[in-house]
Amino acid sequence: MGKIIAVANQKGGVGKTTTCVNLAASLAATKRRVLLIDLDPQGNATMGSGVDKYDVNRTAYDLLVDETPFNDVVIKDTAGKYDLIAANADVTAAEIKLMEFFAREVRLKNALMPIKDDYDFIFIDCPPSLNMLTVNAMSAADSALVPMQCEYYALEGLTALLDTISKLAAMVNPGLAIEGILRTMYDPRNRLANDVSDQLKNHFGDKVYRTVIPRNVRLAEAPSFGAPAMYYDKSSAGAKAYLALAGEIIRRSEQVSAQPA
Repeated sequence: MGKIIAVANQKGGVGKTTTCVNLAASLAATKRRVLLIDLDPQGNATMGSGVDKYDVNRTAYDLLVDETPFNDVVIKDTAGKYDLIAANADVTAAEIKLMEFFAREVRLKNALMPIKDDYDFIFIDCPPSLNMLTVNAMSAADSALVPMQCEYYALEGLTALLDTISKLAAMVNPGLAIEGILRTMYDPRNRLANDVSDQLKNHFGDKVYRTVIPRNVRLAEAPSFGAPAMYYDKSSAGAKAYLALAGEIIRRSEQVSAQPA
């Protein structure tokens, strides 16, 4: 049974899209069937997947607003070897158009329901704001993965985000859970980063992934070459970290599956 994970943080620049692209590619490399849905009108996950956002015929807009069949929207040929629902500036209009519809918050959930079991993992790259696109992502998701930097303001923002997720769960998706908290752009030489990391582990326990994503030039460079880091430089620390994260997520999922109902 497929698992839908919304990758979200209301704070921008925390490595959300980098995580979506590289985690999707890493899981696809382990022969998992993976779909990445780009819901951010900036289309960064689309470009990072090796797909030109200016040259796509259909995007998440068509799936959400026009209810175009999934198979007519999905892109099978990406640099990361996973499937993709693309985004570009058109998706901005989806935010406005969705307000016209009844049950607008479950449009994505309804679109994914028939194909959910065709994939092992479905990742949704959410916009860095709480809007109708993010609400759709949270309504469709089984869980939310939160990437964050280990700095004071990020810690403060995490509290607000978890409160938002809790409220959305109460309103539109009672089954929504926290998949995990991922420390990104981590520099172990930074005392504040270590202090915040310790606070996270003390407060959230095993919800914090053991895998840490380091600050890494190759991770930053890879999107400009239209490829995940593992295909741009598989020996880089960033590529290795996301492969390790993929392994950790697979182990967690297998442990949950093995638990008696």
